[in-house]
Amino acid sequence: MVNVGIVGCNGKMGGFVAAAVEENNNCQAMFGVDAFGKKGYDFPVFKSFGEIDSVPDVIIDFSNPAVLDDMLCFATKNSVPCVICTTGYSQEQIDKIKEASKQIAVFYSGNMSLGINLLIELSKQAAKVLGEGFDIEIVEKHHNQKIDAPSGTALMLADGISETLSEEPQYVYDRHAYRKKRSKNEIGIHAVRGGTIVGEHEVIFAGHDEVVTLTHQAQSKEVFAVGAVNAAVFLANQKSGMYNMGDMLADKFQ
Repeated sequence: MVNVGIVGCNGKMGGFVAAAVEENNNCQAMFGVDAFGKKGYDFPVFKSFGEIDSVPDVIIDFSNPAVLDDMLCFATKNSVPCVICTTGYSQEQIDKIKEASKQIAVFYSGNMSLGINLLIELSKQAAKVLGEGFDIEIVEKHHNQKIDAPSGTALMLADGISETLSEEPQYVYDRHAYRKKRSKNEIGIHAVRGGTIVGEHEVIFAGHDEVVTLTHQAQSKEVFAVGAVNAAVFLANQKSGMYNMGDMLADKFQ
């Protein structure tokens, strides 16, 4: 049984993580960490890392970039692996995460959905098979409150596909800005914003007289919490280093 510490347990995603931990037979919540204190959980919630009186097997973090230093200090001091799901880090903070991974196992991914990361791996395999004869386009759809475009996940898809191509592609975001035929080394990336769409990603491989399409739809944000919990169970037995969903999928495929 993997004992989990949940950082940011009072946030929306923290609540989803707590529920996902409860439903997973391979782990249990040991404690939460949140500046606002306990909020209806049956496990203890500490306001700071200095109050923690036990050492978990792994930490899942869905909190705020401001928490990073204290969390990494606690984790490295006690040799606790970390699943880091918080976004919005500066480059300096990302460097701190990488430095900490020299001492502890760190799972860090731009998207914690198991399905999305499988989509990335499938897209990479499709690009290898279909080769240069197919044009590649990525379409992502999200709710009307999302600020950034394209999504980080769309860029993860493009970057993954780029690794398999013999020639480095050009990412094209805005075709109306110029009038010319599509070049073969392009990956088109398109953003749609509307309503309450949680997240949809589509990878299109368009060839001569045939089209192959790979898609993923997130029906709720709970999928990211489930992915984080699966990552925690995976990470608990790993040595120090940086890990992501690709590593976990490779482990599942063995």
